Amino acid sequence: MLENIRHSLVLKLIFSVGATLLLIISTWAYFNIRYQKERVMQGIVEGAARLSNTIMLGTHYAMMLNSRDDINQIIQNIGKQKEIENIRIYNKEGAVKFSNRTQEIDQPIQTRARAEACVICHRTDIPQVKLELSERIRLFRSPGKYQLLGITSPIYNEPGCSKDCHVHPRGKKILGALDLVVSLKETDLEIVHYQNSIVGMAIIAFLVTSVTILIIALKFVRYPIKKLINKTQVIAKGEYHDKKKIYTNDEIGQLTVAINRMGKEIGKSHAELNRQRDEYQNLFELVPCIITVQDKNYMLLNYNRQFFEKFDPKPGDLCFYAYKKRDEKCENCPVEKTFEDGLSHYSEETGLDRDGSVKHWLVVTSPVKNDKNEIVAAMEICLDITPRKLLEEKLEESEKKYHDIFNNIPNPVFVVSRASFKILNCNESVTAVYGYLPEEIIRSSFLDLFTDKERVYYASQIVVSNSIDQVRHVTKAGRIIFVCIKISPSEYAGQKVLLVTSSDITKRLEAEQQLIQASKMATLGEMATGVAHELNQPLSVIKTASSFFMKKISKKEDIRPNILFTMASEIDSHVDRASKIINHMREFGRKSDMGLGKVQANHVLEKAFEIFSQQLKVRGIRVIWELEKDLPMIMADPSRLEQVFINLLINARDAIEERWEAFASQGFSGQEGREKTIRLTTRMEADQIVIEVEDTGKGIPPDVLDKIFEPFFTTKEVGKGTGLGLSISYGIIKDCGGNIKATPNEGKGALFVIRFPIPE
Repeated sequence: MLENIRHSLVLKLIFSVGATLLLIISTWAYFNIRYQKERVMQGIVEGAARLSNTIMLGTHYAMMLNSRDDINQIIQNIGKQKEIENIRIYNKEGAVKFSNRTQEIDQPIQTRARAEACVICHRTDIPQVKLELSERIRLFRSPGKYQLLGITSPIYNEPGCSKDCHVHPRGKKILGALDLVVSLKETDLEIVHYQNSIVGMAIIAFLVTSVTILIIALKFVRYPIKKLINKTQVIAKGEYHDKKKIYTNDEIGQLTVAINRMGKEIGKSHAELNRQRDEYQNLFELVPCIITVQDKNYMLLNYNRQFFEKFDPKPGDLCFYAYKKRDEKCENCPVEKTFEDGLSHYSEETGLDRDGSVKHWLVVTSPVKNDKNEIVAAMEICLDITPRKLLEEKLEESEKKYHDIFNNIPNPVFVVSRASFKILNCNESVTAVYGYLPEEIIRSSFLDLFTDKERVYYASQIVVSNSIDQVRHVTKAGRIIFVCIKISPSEYAGQKVLLVTSSDITKRLEAEQQLIQASKMATLGEMATGVAHELNQPLSVIKTASSFFMKKISKKEDIRPNILFTMASEIDSHVDRASKIINHMREFGRKSDMGLGKVQANHVLEKAFEIFSQQLKVRGIRVIWELEKDLPMIMADPSRLEQVFINLLINARDAIEERWEAFASQGFSGQEGREKTIRLTTRMEADQIVIEVEDTGKGIPPDVLDKIFEPFFTTKEVGKGTGLGLSISYGIIKDCGGNIKATPNEGKGALFVIRFPIPE
């Protein structure tokens, strides 16, 4: 009971408010009494000062006349007033010369009160002359124990005092002092009465206010709070919908409404918590992994159904015994680490299942803490990773197998970063082709394998192309090799990469060069007849001119200058023509490296035709030209492109000759109205240059159309063809970035169409 009273809110409220009120009233009473004391004392001091001045003025005239009787009479009359205790006039030696008490006259200072009057001016070695009113007053007590107020006023020397009978020296400033002592007995009684009244009033105000607060607190605080306490106790018991109401509109009423609403919300939350608890319990039981809760001694405190079904634990089992039938804890125990540092830990464990099969688990531990943040248990979650473990083992075997395959691929394979072209990995074939060990070339740039002038170009081509043919690479020894590159995008170690496979085609290109050169030599043989016709005309002109000159010289006849100049000019032009033909053949037969440049297709076609113009004319083959003027340039090797055109012209010539011979063998003299013609056409279509070579020969059978570009395949009679012309032409066109195809026009001749892209 006493404990309840000590902790009562009403008692605390009354005590705190009462103490505050008492402090306020006491402070008010203190300062009020003090103010009244100071005000009354100030009035008395001011009155005493005026009275002292009045006495000084009243006795001034008598002092100037040195009328002692008048001075005594004035002092006696004024001293009869009730509140005046003493009036004394001291001379400069401190003796009392005038007083309302006659027995003190001409007596030296004897009492303490009289000595204090002198101390006011003589407190320093040099007596004070000018003093403020506050410095001239003093308070002391009479023998009757009531207060006395003393005011000491100095009497100054004046010019009139230096004359007549009571002459005072001119240099003396103070002649004496007037000491007035006023009784404060009545004032003290008045102040005590006022003080008692104020204190009584404060006590009454404190008691009345305290009682009022007590009544208000009991009625409007204690009673409603008791009801609120009862409501909270009802809520604590689980009854969240108490229908009792408190009919007040103040804060207590609002608090009641809030508590009722809180009770409803708590009820909803409690129901939701129960639902979640049941749900989490179901999840704990049905989760498809093993969950256990263990104490610091590894004893199983709780576990889910999955653990129970797999291991059939007994009450009080330790985790290591339940899992693995061990008699001591595991060496790498994550539960132990969790108890040590309060953090989650991971491990992989292997053990036997209930049926004796080997199982693998991923173990994760987490601390369980109480409200004091102390670790009281550890939760251990075990996820069965046996299938994943088996897959990892298979993956390791697969990786080993594919790694062996990767290293045994006969062509170099590079794993290149798509962003920086850095070589991330390569196989062992790189050493055989490039001379670098894998550890020497890994982490270097793939572009370092290109020549200095080609790195920028191929850096842009690698990321947009699937393959690049005839690329020049530099080996470790500095040797230039030609490779074909195959590129495919992929991913490696979480980043985008390019798988680059290179094939060394250096020997193949050398063989092709030899074949091309052999084809050129064969073509030169084919061109020999045409060259003979071409050279015969300029030689005939030179022969005729030389015979004319010899005839004229032998007859000693003069040759006119104009004739001599004309014939010399003819000889010079035909010598140039013969020289041009010979140089053309020499350039054509020369072995050269592949080099692409911008060329004009019309010019190359016309140059190839020059060698065969007379040969075709002799055979009666008419050439129809349909060349589009101002064609854009194409990227090609001019000498090799000329070889392609020569091969096509030779094939067209032979096809026309074979068809003509076939008609002749059948007895058709007029060839059924057909002409021997070759049509040469160039034009631009969209972003391509198209070159067509069409003839009226025997045509290409459809069944051999797919084979005509194969090496050593020919439809000519034995001894009339090597089967390399079209194959080499196909390779040259492809190397120049173009395309060539044939149209099967059996019975109507053949049409070869060449297309080149227009470079940007």
